[in-house]
Amino acid sequence: MTDKLFFTISIVVSVIVFAIVVILNIIPKPDFTPSFVRYLPPLNACINGTCSVLLIISFYFIKRKNIPAHKKLNITAFFLSAAFLVSYILYHYFSIEVKFPADNPLRPIYLVILLSHILLASLILPFILMSFYRGLNMQVEKHKKIVRWTFPIWLYVTLTGVIVYLMISPYYPS
Repeated sequence: MTDKLFFTISIVVSVIVFAIVVILNIIPKPDFTPSFVRYLPPLNACINGTCSVLLIISFYFIKRKNIPAHKKLNITAFFLSAAFLVSYILYHYFSIEVKFPADNPLRPIYLVILLSHILLASLILPFILMSFYRGLNMQVEKHKKIVRWTFPIWLYVTLTGVIVYLMISPYYPS
């Protein structure tokens, strides 16, 4: 597979994921919500937090030229992020949106963090996929060029995912 074809596939996958998330906010919610759904937001925060830690440790290992450890940690973070995406989609399929109270003085901060998180999360996926493709195919120089941007943005998205959860969690229904 060529880089160009893989990048095209990455863009298509990213657009489909984005479209699914948008559609989930438009379609009516089912009449019945399974009981497990209430546990998905804290699970998602845990997954994001774990990915943050894995990305930082992975960075540590690559700086020490420990490629096998770096690769294992990133593959783990990748699969955890995929599990997060499934959990996120499930939650948003079944649940109504929880809103941060308009009268809370932290709302502007929350909205800046949330909007930057959403924007960067929607943009980073094809670059994560391309980073993995290049890393797994040992295209080291190309991998380094893209990871220079992918790593800090992916880390930001995982960290802000936890922050958003911690800020909104008091407003989830019991």
